[in-house]
Amino acid sequence: MTWLETIIIAIVEGLTEFLPVSSTGHMIITQNLLGIQQGDPFVHAFTFIIQFGAILSVVCLYWKRFFRFDNSPAPKGSSLWMRLKHKYYFYWLLIVGVLPAVIIGLLAKKSGLLDWLLDSVEVVAIMLVVGGVFMLFCDKLFNKGNDNNKLNERRAFNIGLYQCISVIPGVSRSMATIVGGMTQGLTRQRAAEFSFFLAVPTMAGATLLDLLDLLKEDAAWATSHNITMLILGCVVAFVVALFAMKWFVAFLTKYGFKVFGIYRIVVGGIIILLLLTGHSLSMVD
Repeated sequence: MTWLETIIIAIVEGLTEFLPVSSTGHMIITQNLLGIQQGDPFVHAFTFIIQFGAILSVVCLYWKRFFRFDNSPAPKGSSLWMRLKHKYYFYWLLIVGVLPAVIIGLLAKKSGLLDWLLDSVEVVAIMLVVGGVFMLFCDKLFNKGNDNNKLNERRAFNIGLYQCISVIPGVSRSMATIVGGMTQGLTRQRAAEFSFFLAVPTMAGATLLDLLDLLKEDAAWATSHNITMLILGCVVAFVVALFAMKWFVAFLTKYGFKVFGIYRIVVGGIIILLLLTGHSLSMVD
């Protein structure tokens, strides 16, 4: 990967990580357009690792809410575990929410399914269209959120189950978790914010797993150039995501999912048409 390719892919990641359009899917499409070789372990790892760079923007933008503790007195007679749970309840909900993704993600990775999906632009295109059609109607289906509905273990776990669907590139982790939150009675804004918070442990785990896999492979990948590309990609994705996230929350709260659904259908439809007519997505000969 060249410097320019790295910057372009990182910008795409930063812009799409928090939008319900699938950042992984858009990176796969971008890599195909740029003619980047698919199936390379480093390219797979790069795709996930720079997502963690974008996710760190959540910690930066919401740091007061992310590093929060409940210092109110725990109920009298509480055990040590209950006192700890009371104080760190926010983090406990993140653990509960991320558990399904840990199990499904590991199974998909160990089976080789995840690597296969990451190489398939056809899967991305189909899921963009399918998800887009769903998003045209999801506001009417799940637009009954109530500010009085609080996040609890059951709701966090159910949202985590929805997040597992996003193991398929083109689905969008953001869309899956936000819709998951809305099905649990949360408002669009609260569902979006929990989606952001849940992304931190999810992508941290995915990044760690990919780094460990890379270290197990032939160390030939660990050139100064590749390491520089990883750092550059993370930094660019982080900066771009900071601006994209603030805009997205305001837009989603006001307008909902319909615009994103139309966008997904158009992009996915164009890719499917190109593939069916035998055209290559690559802009590079």
